[in-house]
Amino acid sequence: KTFLFDCGFSHPPTSTFIPLDSRSKLGSERSTCSYGGRFDLSELFMKGDIILNGLFPIHFRMNKSNLTYRLSPGSPLCDGFNLRSFRWAQTMIFALHEINSDLMLLPNITLGYEIYDTCTTPAQSLRAALTLARHKEDASDGNCMETSSNSVIVGDSGSTQSIVVAKTLGPLHIPMVSYFSSCSCLSNREEFPAFFRTIPSDTFQARAVVRLVQRFGWTWVGSVAGDDDYGRYGTQAFTDEVKKLGVCIAFTELIPKVYSRERILQITETIKRSTARVIVMFALEGDAYPLIKEVVQQNITGHQWIASEAWVTSSLMATAEHLPALDGTIGFAIPRAEIPGLRDFLLQVDPFKSPENGLVKELWETMFKCSFNLKSDIVDGKSSLIPQAKCTGSEFLNSSYTIYSDVSELRISYNVYKAVYAFAHALHNLYSCANNNDPFDNKTCANIIDFKPWQLMHYLREVRFTSKLGEEIYFDENGDPVATYDLVNWQQEDAGQVSFVPVGHFNGAPNSGQDLVVNETAIVWNGGKVPQSLCSVSCRPGTRKAAQEGRETCCFDCVPCAEGQVTSAVDSINCIPCPEDSWSNLQRNKCIPKELEFLSFAEPLGLMLTTGSALGALSTIIVAAVLLYHRDTPIVRANNSKLSFLLLFSLTFCFLCSLTYMGQPSTWTCMLRHTLFGVSFVLCISCVLGKTLVVLIAFKATLPNSNVWKWLGTLQQVLSVFSCTLIQVIICVVWLLVSPPSAARNVEYSSEKILLECNLGSVSAFCCVLGYIGFLSCMSFVLAFLARKLPDQFNEAKLITFSMLVFGAVWLAFIPAYVSSPGKYTVAVEIFAILSSSFALLICIFAPKCYVILLKPHKNTRNHNR
Repeated sequence: KTFLFDCGFSHPPTSTFIPLDSRSKLGSERSTCSYGGRFDLSELFMKGDIILNGLFPIHFRMNKSNLTYRLSPGSPLCDGFNLRSFRWAQTMIFALHEINSDLMLLPNITLGYEIYDTCTTPAQSLRAALTLARHKEDASDGNCMETSSNSVIVGDSGSTQSIVVAKTLGPLHIPMVSYFSSCSCLSNREEFPAFFRTIPSDTFQARAVVRLVQRFGWTWVGSVAGDDDYGRYGTQAFTDEVKKLGVCIAFTELIPKVYSRERILQITETIKRSTARVIVMFALEGDAYPLIKEVVQQNITGHQWIASEAWVTSSLMATAEHLPALDGTIGFAIPRAEIPGLRDFLLQVDPFKSPENGLVKELWETMFKCSFNLKSDIVDGKSSLIPQAKCTGSEFLNSSYTIYSDVSELRISYNVYKAVYAFAHALHNLYSCANNNDPFDNKTCANIIDFKPWQLMHYLREVRFTSKLGEEIYFDENGDPVATYDLVNWQQEDAGQVSFVPVGHFNGAPNSGQDLVVNETAIVWNGGKVPQSLCSVSCRPGTRKAAQEGRETCCFDCVPCAEGQVTSAVDSINCIPCPEDSWSNLQRNKCIPKELEFLSFAEPLGLMLTTGSALGALSTIIVAAVLLYHRDTPIVRANNSKLSFLLLFSLTFCFLCSLTYMGQPSTWTCMLRHTLFGVSFVLCISCVLGKTLVVLIAFKATLPNSNVWKWLGTLQQVLSVFSCTLIQVIICVVWLLVSPPSAARNVEYSSEKILLECNLGSVSAFCCVLGYIGFLSCMSFVLAFLARKLPDQFNEAKLITFSMLVFGAVWLAFIPAYVSSPGKYTVAVEIFAILSSSFALLICIFAPKCYVILLKPHKNTRNHNR
């Protein structure tokens, strides 16, 4: 087929390829025109009124040419006959036969075809594209610029090949409908205005795979792509979408278009090292096969493969020998269809009915492992035949299972079928045009035999029809069909074969309601259960995610929440602080109310202090009873019995007031404990002070001419005691009126507990209460110290001095102990100080008297020691 032309013009001659649009400008200048070169491409052809051109990857690869730059390179050689792709080409021929036999569609018009092998490479696709845009070879007058006007293309199969063809033929506006080029880049109408396709854009496939990954909670995914536009754009679209969901890509590897074992080994090593259990592969069947073959050879198992539509239903890949490495593979496939009559048509091919068709002979040789031309080889200088069976041509195509004759999974074949019918219906609409209704400027209809490519492209944009299988077919503004996929799962049959089992579907149409539907119970997973593909195990409640430096966000450590913070959700980023009155439990997954701390009656310390308080009050009552019983004895009468009983009464209240410090504080108990303490101790110290004054005044009263006794009668003593106490009562009343004590919850005391305590209210008032008690205590001590050596048989000044000394020591030691004691122990220290000081007064003042009264009654006389 012609590619280059050597044309002579009036100006200096050049050797160039002349585009179709240039013939009007250069026609007058040409002198001679000859073909400059040919492409020897494998093709299938049939004559017709209108020719549809097809591009199919009938071979897997193209062998490298030996370029010496000294000799013209020979014709490229392709190898690896693809039975599946040849079935696609045969499907195009079958569809054209159906259309030609249809009396309603394109009547009196015969469609022919020219089908070229692209060898799955852009270079060969470019050769085919230039061949399709060739100038007529039969231009005997040297008019090389004369062209065939009805060029239309069904193809190409790969996105990169289609991009090459579309960009090459784009200026000529030659419409092409691809059946297998899914790159999202081809939806750009500015770059590819004449490109249409019957396979959805990879944008939708990537979205479907993302929804699948999201459905099963995979966050650590590896990706493999073919080194072409299909693989790169598909993987990029998937990566962009999946990262929005927080999923990380463990690795991305590219499979080279030119086979390189070293690169394949690098990819397999990456797969083995990675912890990702799920691998998404966007690659063509021919590109993916070498990698899968190496994975099988190295026995790399335990991975869940997610296949793109390019290889998910590939019979070449889904073989028993590839299990268990690919067992359970899942992916999105083009919807399956059944084309009536296709299998019978496929089985009708015969190498002797079309001897000029080398592709049919190659099909025969591939299927039956035979050869029509036995090749010779030189062994030890002698020619010998390679041992191989000779093809007879009488072999039966349906004698055994082959990919070529398998019509159970017609997916891409159905896309070819739809592409051919799309052209047929567009041609029919062009053929049915009535004058004055044509959309073009001249208001005339195009000639069906000699139409311009851009005229057919208009009708192709508007085409909408229902196929024989009941599917409505049309193209959107980007030349794309409605995106629908079947979710396919590889499952091994009893016979060891792999079947493609539908386990769901995806509908990318707007307002479809449900985009992804999955029947999870029908899926057979690699390993028997849904795989877990995580870089790090999910953080349980009570922990938070901490990123690992230099790694993806999906790789993290689970750090326990600090005390007082919780997380109740899985994979929390931050821990939430508990409210002030709550604290985290041991698991750090919920906040629990803080323990309330106060000095309880039931706890051992509270029970001990309660016992001490009761014992002190009881002891005081017993002492009072003893003194009351012996009230007429000299030791009782000599020590001011009235004030002694009043002192014992106040001491009883001092012991009992400590009970108000225990139990859960309330506003009333807080007010009661401080006021009762202040008044009780002032009453007690006032009595002691009164007794000391009586001792001093009694000594003065023995002096001649002394009349002080008139000021120290019983009434005066009691009034002096109550007067001193009244001052404390006034201080306490003012305190309660201005800023009374109240119950408070101290949440800052401990992280795990709430301390229930009494808030003093006015600290100044509390200091006045204590200061007044201290003032009276100091006066009592000083006066008692001065009277300690007065000559009297029953002088208790020494006892008062010692009791006040112990009283003062207790309360001085109380201050640092109170400040340093935590929580409820501050209350315990305060109670202990109350009880200690009360016992000091009781024991130091009344114990010697009781000793004399009960054990030494002979000393309890006026004449003793006189």
